[in-house]
Amino acid sequence: MFIDKNGDKWYKVGLHIHTTVSDGKKTPEEMARIYKNAGFDAVAMTDHWVYHGEDEIDGLKIISGCEYNLGSTNTIGDTMHIVGFGMQKDPKLVRETATRQGVIDKINECGGFAVFAHPYWSLNDKKDAEELNGFSFVEIYNSVSDVYMSNRADSSYLIESLANDGYIIPIIATDDVHYYNGQDNCISYVMVKAESGEVKDILKALSEGNYYSSQGPHLEVWRDGDKIIAECSPCKKIAFMSNAAWARDRMVRGDWVESAEYTIKDLEKWLRVEVTDKDGNRAWSNIIKL
Repeated sequence: MFIDKNGDKWYKVGLHIHTTVSDGKKTPEEMARIYKNAGFDAVAMTDHWVYHGEDEIDGLKIISGCEYNLGSTNTIGDTMHIVGFGMQKDPKLVRETATRQGVIDKINECGGFAVFAHPYWSLNDKKDAEELNGFSFVEIYNSVSDVYMSNRADSSYLIESLANDGYIIPIIATDDVHYYNGQDNCISYVMVKAESGEVKDILKALSEGNYYSSQGPHLEVWRDGDKIIAECSPCKKIAFMSNAAWARDRMVRGDWVESAEYTIKDLEKWLRVEVTDKDGNRAWSNIIKL
């Protein structure tokens, strides 16, 4: 838990975690020790097709969850992975009969949040998203999608293309940890501004958009009239990304950058902020609809 200069409490949360219950390399107990030692306050256990209810393991809050990987591994065909977390009960989905919309609907019916998981890894396109209803979040970065056989971790292109169509989905960064080798664990997460570290308060804050995604940098973004203001821990780059192809004040670079402001242009319909620190770690704001 991190307390900012205003006294607000921020909780470090992982929302896509695998264990030996499915294809992860660590048991739930080993996972909990690793993530707790890395400063995490809560994680969602999202093993494939195995629902894990709300729990606590060795002092680490466990958010209910499951990942539903649909289709094959051939991205030309029908690959799509959907993560559910925060469900109040087991959706009891059956892989052989599950459909994309059916999975989303069942997650929502059970009081959870449906996540469009690693769309770039799956090579999903805009049509894949726009023909579906009920996604609560989309992964902008997925750590495991940049290790071993994978090289498609960053889904910002698809997310921004969807925003151009007016389809804005709140974004999250996740580990999707499997290997626990230092390359896919404790890297990408959300920082949630909540009343407490209890699961119900974390989920409430997420639903209200009181969070940002990160790999280390702190980030706060707000609008003041025609300005977007960003404050962060020391970084080397602050980027204001929008539907504009270019803008003169879009990028702020330096050896020690902690704040920047951007003037909204008439043509802009949406905007998000991304910062990068000296070690290449990033943080992402949600998309602001203009």
